[in-house]
Amino acid sequence: MTAAPPPVHDLLGIGIGPFDLGLAALAEPLDDVTAVFLDQREGFSWHAGMLIEGTTLQVPFLADLVTMADPTSRYSFLAWLKATGRLYQFYIRESFYPLRAEYDQYCRWVADQLPTLRWGRRVTSVVRVADPTADGAPGDYVFEVTAETAHGVEKYCAKHLVLGTGTQPRLPAQLQGLEGAGPVVHTSDYLPRRAALVASGSVTVVGSGQSAAEVYRDLLDGCGTAPGEHRLDWVTRSPRFFPMEYTKLTLEMTSPEYTDHYVSLPAELRDVLGREQRNLYKGISGDLVDDIYDTLYRKSALGAEVPTTLLSDTEVTAARFDADGADGAGEYVLTLRHAQLGTTAEHRTRALVAATGYAATVPGFLAPGLVNLDHRGRYAVTRDYTVDDDRRIHVVGGEEHTHGVTAPDLGFGAWRNSVILADVTGREPYPTERRIAFQQFGLPASRVEPVETTDSQPDDEMEAAR
Repeated sequence: MTAAPPPVHDLLGIGIGPFDLGLAALAEPLDDVTAVFLDQREGFSWHAGMLIEGTTLQVPFLADLVTMADPTSRYSFLAWLKATGRLYQFYIRESFYPLRAEYDQYCRWVADQLPTLRWGRRVTSVVRVADPTADGAPGDYVFEVTAETAHGVEKYCAKHLVLGTGTQPRLPAQLQGLEGAGPVVHTSDYLPRRAALVASGSVTVVGSGQSAAEVYRDLLDGCGTAPGEHRLDWVTRSPRFFPMEYTKLTLEMTSPEYTDHYVSLPAELRDVLGREQRNLYKGISGDLVDDIYDTLYRKSALGAEVPTTLLSDTEVTAARFDADGADGAGEYVLTLRHAQLGTTAEHRTRALVAATGYAATVPGFLAPGLVNLDHRGRYAVTRDYTVDDDRRIHVVGGEEHTHGVTAPDLGFGAWRNSVILADVTGREPYPTERRIAFQQFGLPASRVEPVETTDSQPDDEMEAAR
């Protein structure tokens, strides 16, 4: 007997991070959307390795899963506070910025209420097949998604896909393949390895941004010369310890208008801007920078030299493990190069923390030709977050190279999800704001004059943009 085909969902999401979780929460009350979301993990977890006590989000609580699309949603952060009896405590605290651990708990609370989430499903393939519910006309197709579970293989069908597989920890080539007695830990795995790092007696943090600063500050309390304490160093390529730029006109860059502007730029120029704008969202919170300084000052006031070094504008160009290091315990030997001086030196440490960020990848389960890619093998994402010719495959969180600073921004996730649900439903269940910024990110059309080109002028779009 032939098995019945699986039901056809309107929407299927692969990966359940905050962005797809927010999409699931916004889709749940819509009568004209049937949805299902798959994830290979056994439950929701958000940066578990970096939920350091006392650390906060760098965005206000309004940047939750749903509020910027639907302030009345029962899945808002404020609704979670009320449900858990913490609303008045949060009110009295008088801070817009939730604790990171709070945000994780809030997301778990939302996930527990959504019947559309399927955990323990590892997607192995996505292909196009004929729509079993259609009349067989040309172009009637759906996406068939195959997933492995602990109990066997499952198949799902959907008219629209949302790829929310997120990013993977990135370890630079210089730090790959190191074999030694001490740990080499990416920040994504920091908390489970913290005890081993401290026990090593000497830790070096390599990288920049908020994660590097949070790890450095967390380890700084135990940094000292007394028995059981450790040495701590921080090496960053950044010319200085950049605070995140958080002025209001700069924040307007997380807007639909700036996204329109950014998407319209040549790909080469976007890549340049992406590198230049990292401190807009990958910088360190100003309060944390000050707290690190104040902690160093407090420790130095005790009279003893604090066993720590902060090296900026310094790159790790090579690394090896020396088994015959100090006390026979072995050490990592880093070759450091100072960018301004052009000089090099060796730095020895028994443990390494790589605060080297994350990289987006195109998952291997997608059938060849299913999505459009650019010349560098990245998603070729359109303005409305689609990556296929029929505008039925959306990407969330993997479009930083095409959409700029709004891609990783938690506060913009609800806006993007509103666009996706408008495409799925053919209506606008959550109205999207088109203009929110006071400034303009290009010349008004009526004032733009055509540029005359001659043989001596660059006709390359990139050079002209520069």
